[in-house]
Amino acid sequence: MKTILSSLLILLVIPFLVRAEGTDNESREQALGNNEMAAQVYSSPETVELVKYWISGFEESNPDAKINVAEMSDGLRMSDDQICFSSGVSESDPSWKIVVGHDIIVPVFNAENPWVNALKAQGVTSKTIGKMLSQKADWTTIFDGATKTPIRVFIADSEPVVARLLGFAGVERGGSELSVLVPVSELVSKVQNDKYAVGFCRLADVLNSEMNSFAGQIAILPVDKNENGKIDGFENIFGSPQALIRGAWVGKYPRELCADIYAFSSGQPQNNAALEFLNWVINDGQELLGAQGFSNLSGREKASGMLALTKPVSGPAPAGSSPGLPSGTIFLFAAVAVMLALAIIYFLRKQNTSVLNEEIEVPQALNVNSVEAPGGLFYDKTYTWAFMEKDGQVKIGINDFLQHITGTLTQVKMKAPGEKVRKGEKIFSIVREGKQLEIFSPISGSIKQYNEELLTCPEKLNRSPYSDGWVYQVEPANWLRETRFMFMADQFKEWLDDEFVRLKDFLATSANSKMLAYNHVVLQDGGELTDNVLAELDPEVWEDFQKNFLS
Repeated sequence: MKTILSSLLILLVIPFLVRAEGTDNESREQALGNNEMAAQVYSSPETVELVKYWISGFEESNPDAKINVAEMSDGLRMSDDQICFSSGVSESDPSWKIVVGHDIIVPVFNAENPWVNALKAQGVTSKTIGKMLSQKADWTTIFDGATKTPIRVFIADSEPVVARLLGFAGVERGGSELSVLVPVSELVSKVQNDKYAVGFCRLADVLNSEMNSFAGQIAILPVDKNENGKIDGFENIFGSPQALIRGAWVGKYPRELCADIYAFSSGQPQNNAALEFLNWVINDGQELLGAQGFSNLSGREKASGMLALTKPVSGPAPAGSSPGLPSGTIFLFAAVAVMLALAIIYFLRKQNTSVLNEEIEVPQALNVNSVEAPGGLFYDKTYTWAFMEKDGQVKIGINDFLQHITGTLTQVKMKAPGEKVRKGEKIFSIVREGKQLEIFSPISGSIKQYNEELLTCPEKLNRSPYSDGWVYQVEPANWLRETRFMFMADQFKEWLDDEFVRLKDFLATSANSKMLAYNHVVLQDGGELTDNVLAELDPEVWEDFQKNFLS
């Protein structure tokens, strides 16, 4: 069915591609014939060094190209041939724009602050930052063990930094008069020379000349993302620029403090060199972002950018050009394809409507809201649940989070009734097309019964993990004590927030899954995963997942 639908789509698109290709090739050949491999681009001050870095890499790969960059001025009047780069754009800016990277806004303080170790262990929250920006705060605002020495706050004089910071802290514009807006170079100097200063700026602003460590006397003031009063292990990403960039990439850093870097123009870019340059930026140029203190695009963002670079065909073809197929032929071709598609769909619906709907289903995003957690169950950190029935027997199974990750299971390997199990021991295995995960027991006891239906219908674990997909019925040995360490539904949902961060971190860092996993991680709006994220990954990735995530 998928093959048939794909073929129909190709039939529909081919005539238009033929016509567009004729026009597009004509334009490219004309541009090359006129030696038009040069373009003028512009940049806001905060991204100009990055753009220069990109240009250097692009021209090295394309010796015939010449890209010039200049800082944007207030009186700049843009044409479709001119591309501008900026960290953040407002709603009133030109309508044609694409995201080419991500920026990170950070709080920084002096590395010799008297409470540096305590601050790194505790971090700051959005509420704490809000107090620093809107009132005369002293160091006890952040750390109870500090003195009432005033905090001297400085903010980089950059609209993207100010907008993101105030939004994160929940402070209205005009409510931060006590903070000082200063040029970036002055901000860094003030923090370096004042043990009691705090600055807010872009990560790239506080890196050394090699872009591989923080500038002298500068430390990042950690942000307590889950606002629990401490920097948890998964939040500890502030020791180096590389760790912070990677942490922001997988969602460990507040998305409100992550800005997008845009390329934009007054209309669809037409200059061949500019298009080639943007194409290179979206692909090869992403490797250079980390060296400049920025973070990369996700696979889907790259695809979206590439689509935006496709020049639309509008108006009649100019005289002497190669128009492709005549419009009458195109219309006839498309009409026949549409009629054929409708006929096949009608036939298949009569045969089996559910099959058609199933095969064209769009994959869903996976997040905390996707995971079901019925009340009344106990949830364990082994990704299992437990429920005591009226007769005192306990049913156990896997939770909804795990089945969303694995995709449809094809086999369940279970122990025999009568075997004894202890909490934390391997109790059963779930398999998808030969790829296997070992699941650990949430309780201790003796197995009284296993779910025989799973032997022939293992997919019940996916369809009904909390009812028909139960795995064992166990006579518990230490129920009251062991359930004290489990979660109820609300606590389980809170725990899942951290687990999603861990999952993204695993996908981004696993040596075996790195390149493929990036295609599943979506950074926009903090990053989401596609449902069944492990389903099509290699067995080696499942082994890594067992060792580095489940165990």
